Amino acid sequence: MTRIARRKLLASTGGLAAILATGRGPALAQERSVHWLRWTDFVPASDQLLKGSFTQECKKALGINLKVETVNANDLQSRITSAIQSGSGADIIMAFSNWPQLYAESVADAGDIAEEIGKAQGGYYDVAKQVATVGNKWIGVPWTCGGGLMAYRISWFKEVGYDSFPDTLDKLRDAGKKLKAKGRPIGQTAGHTFGDAPGWWYPFLWSFGGKEVEADGKTVVLNSKETVESIKYAVAMWKETMDEGGLAWDDTNNNRAFLSQTICTTNNGASIYIEAKKKPDTYKTEKGTPMWEDIQHADIPKGPAAGPFNVPGTFTDMLMGYSKNQKAAKDFLRWAHTKEAFDPWFTSQQGYSCGATKMWETHKVWDADPVLKPFHDLPARGRLVGYAGPPSRKAAEVVTKYIVVDMYAKAIQGMAPEESAKWAHSEAAKAYA
Repeated sequence: MTRIARRKLLASTGGLAAILATGRGPALAQERSVHWLRWTDFVPASDQLLKGSFTQECKKALGINLKVETVNANDLQSRITSAIQSGSGADIIMAFSNWPQLYAESVADAGDIAEEIGKAQGGYYDVAKQVATVGNKWIGVPWTCGGGLMAYRISWFKEVGYDSFPDTLDKLRDAGKKLKAKGRPIGQTAGHTFGDAPGWWYPFLWSFGGKEVEADGKTVVLNSKETVESIKYAVAMWKETMDEGGLAWDDTNNNRAFLSQTICTTNNGASIYIEAKKKPDTYKTEKGTPMWEDIQHADIPKGPAAGPFNVPGTFTDMLMGYSKNQKAAKDFLRWAHTKEAFDPWFTSQQGYSCGATKMWETHKVWDADPVLKPFHDLPARGRLVGYAGPPSRKAAEVVTKYIVVDMYAKAIQGMAPEESAKWAHSEAAKAYA
């Protein structure tokens, strides 16, 4: 054996020994993987796409084995908490609304990816950026913005004298009384559910001039005359116009109630209409015509002080600090937001979601169906929970504990409005202390 051959043999056996000692294969031989935990989408076709062609394209483009796991959105926060406490779990986890503020110290800085995407796509909506940042740190990458409007039955409102949806709470209360008398109440949740409950009760509070905290983000002002008046109105309106079983509803109950023709209107995303249009032979009016033809969307009615308001449903992907796959996770997020990757998913949403960046404002999806066009402007017109203060961990704690929602629910169940406001103020003050 020549000296050169002997040297090569020693090098190769030494290299093999080193590989065996580590218990890992050569870096080039390793496959990368990313675990992405998300909510179960209210547009099922979008989840099917993510778990199918999207995952396959990710493998082709990046060599990454993408695991898309979906769970009920009301279970996401417990999964996030468990993952952080154990130091293991999904590499990327979706968060809703201002939830990322709760986990700012447990996530990796995603600023390089987020800034790159925003610069390339016309910038982010303010609401998307605000919930995804703390100071100069990006605590997540904005994925999309949703939001709720009033889905309503056109013909039913016409039957009680309204050719268009009521634009004030007083008018909605009048219409609601008449419709409930016909067995067609308003459907609204006052339960512990992530989207529809805050999405209705925060705008309700604001429409009377009430607010959680002053602009300083410190001074709690829930126990105000405006808040008490809003509670009194809510109790009367609930009894006169609403399906009183809504105290126990989650974000799916109102969808089912609307599609089964037991409620006349509800604050919701576009999913009710999309489902009805997808299955015209399943969802029909009492006259036998396709229900989707009798559905329209409108703003939440304004109140005596202000409005209309909406709470935009911001979705943010958090790169978890414990992840051992952060490089692959960032590569995935960068690819997922490219036009080629994101466009098919965005199209599948059919208007249920707006982009987090402004580039998607001009997408052809917004011209496909005028019934869905009203959702186009929600991110630009949205107001975040915790108003009048900025997004913060404290505001996120208040909404996560359903303090504002419970303020109304307690009064609906019999607590005096004044006492309900005092209770909510006290609980919020603990969060802001």
